[in-house]
Amino acid sequence: MRISAKRMQAKNHSSKLRLPNGRSLEIGSAPEHLPCIMGIVNITKDSFFEGSRRLEPKAAIETALDMIRQGASIIDFGAESTRPGSKEIDPKEELSRILPVLEGFRAVSDAVISVDTRHPKVAEAALAAGADIINDIEALQRPGMAEVVARGRAAAILMHMQGTPQNMQQNPSYENCLEEVRSFLEGAADYAIEAGISPDAIILDPGIGFGKLKEHNIAVLQGIERIASLGYPVLIGLSRKRLIGELTGKDVADRLAGSLGAALAAWLNGAQILRVHDVAETLDALRAFREVIQ
Repeated sequence: MRISAKRMQAKNHSSKLRLPNGRSLEIGSAPEHLPCIMGIVNITKDSFFEGSRRLEPKAAIETALDMIRQGASIIDFGAESTRPGSKEIDPKEELSRILPVLEGFRAVSDAVISVDTRHPKVAEAALAAGADIINDIEALQRPGMAEVVARGRAAAILMHMQGTPQNMQQNPSYENCLEEVRSFLEGAADYAIEAGISPDAIILDPGIGFGKLKEHNIAVLQGIERIASLGYPVLIGLSRKRLIGELTGKDVADRLAGSLGAALAAWLNGAQILRVHDVAETLDALRAFREVIQ
């Protein structure tokens, strides 16, 4: 099926994400109309993809700088694994892992920093250390989290999750997954705005693999435009996840090709930010795909 350049431009319209300290980030902007790439750096020993683990601050910082050189627009640092079955860690432990990395990275780069955390104390310290975005799997629902983000004038990624990381894949169930996810995200955005977060500082993430089976994930990916109709940029994170294994039969270390194929589909369906482990490869795939379909 041939897809016109006009249609692709309509699907990937430009928007500007508001960041702290008067900064902003163009999303889906001209001339390329490619999605923003968010590179994943996990400062943990138990993230589901071993290749993303960077326990030492120096290694984490070097990986992040390399991702920026490869074309990432955002670096997403995380110090707590939220893989299916994982247990919550103490915020003090999370801070001990992530703060040296944030401080070291910010000392050598002004790139956009996202911090993947659900703990208000961690978010507050991260923003003080120079983070721009709080990426919260609980969509700012914990007491105090929305206020921390609002005070820091930071951007927020609001994610949908059914259950908790420890139990979310035990028996997820929906009447209509896409509409339930959209409704939740709409409510989460309204809550964030009521707490003082600017509407142009909100990103929505439908949470691929977070309390969802294969059919739920596919329904969400096919309906990204429905979520985008709420008026906020949509982030999709599916890199090397279980869904890719279910679609390809491959183990996590061999899911790059499947991840690239799914990323292209997500972009085609309206995603404006892709959260990935493999920055250079994803951008190569996007650029080639764009040139061929235009």
